[in-house]
Amino acid sequence: MKSMYDMQREVDQYINQFKAGYFSPLANLARLTEEVGELSREINHYYGEKKKKQTEADNTIEAELGDNLFVLLCIANSLDIDMTQSFDKTMHKFNTRDKDRFEKRSRDKSV
Repeated sequence: MKSMYDMQREVDQYINQFKAGYFSPLANLARLTEEVGELSREINHYYGEKKKKQTEADNTIEAELGDNLFVLLCIANSLDIDMTQSFDKTMHKFNTRDKDRFEKRSRDKSV
């Protein structure tokens, strides 16, 4: 299994083979918005009321999540942000600030 660091390195190696390099953060944000829209469309097709047309290409939620992650990693790399550190800080925030926000599951399996 690849670590987040490995994924960031792989994206960096891929992008750096091209003269253009990374798009600007604003251009990548536009790309991310597009990818989130495509993810939304797939989720709506699978779980919502709007089913795919027979003429629409097959796509999957998994593929769209991968596309979103790729663009997020591009943004992080272009801004020199370590996503492992970013994620760790986010989880710390959720585990402290929001630790009592939601009702917890019972640890007792018989309940």
